[in-house]
Amino acid sequence: VQLQASGGGLVQAGGSLRLSCTVAGRTISSITTAWFRQAPGKEHEFVAAFSGFGDSYYADSVKGRFTIARDNAKNTIFLEMSSLKPEDTAVYYCAGRRDGHYYNGILYDYWGQGTVVTVSS
Repeated sequence: VQLQASGGGLVQAGGSLRLSCTVAGRTISSITTAWFRQAPGKEHEFVAAFSGFGDSYYADSVKGRFTIARDNAKNTIFLEMSSLKPEDTAVYYCAGRRDGHYYNGILYDYWGQGTVVTVSS
């Protein structure tokens, strides 16, 4: 299973950005898919997830600003980010979990390579 993340970049505070993650080898509706991020000097942090049942979950820090979405036909998940803050600066990773259940820890089975998001103040 391979995950390919893209869409990162430099954006000003208050701006928006959309990340994409294309999955090959498993149907996204059959697995849990999630976004994590890692800021410099910090550990991986859960951002948002879709369970295999289609339920969405968010970290408190991004609720109301970020939206996780998916396109089953393209086997791709997205992270729509708005009202971005400098503290959102991080490498963003997409991840997949075989069992289809929601989980906000880092014990995911599949990981993409990461895409860098930088929010300037």
